[in-house]
Amino acid sequence: MAYTVHQAKTHFSRLLREAEAGQEVIVMRGNQPVAKVVPFAPAEQPAKRTLGGFTHLPQADPAIFAPLTDEQMVEYGFGSMLPDAEPHVESKSKDQSAPEQVA
Repeated sequence: MAYTVHQAKTHFSRLLREAEAGQEVIVMRGNQPVAKVVPFAPAEQPAKRTLGGFTHLPQADPAIFAPLTDEQMVEYGFGSMLPDAEPHVESKSKDQSAPEQVA
């Protein structure tokens, strides 16, 4: 059904009942449709989350969390962190040495 703005304001309750019944209710300003009254449909609830939703993903090998061996520590550049490691001291070449002081 199509109603003018004046009719829609006057008979708004009836328009709502018609929309609830499933009828298409159009509000017109002159010859131009400006609004459509439709029944409210609540949004669908999202599916409940389930535990273990990521079980389809590849699993990591537990060995990657194992401690590194001393050889691996040295290979990866962490040899200075070993308990029996000597402190690392850079040696200076002759051209990088401190300038001589003249007395």
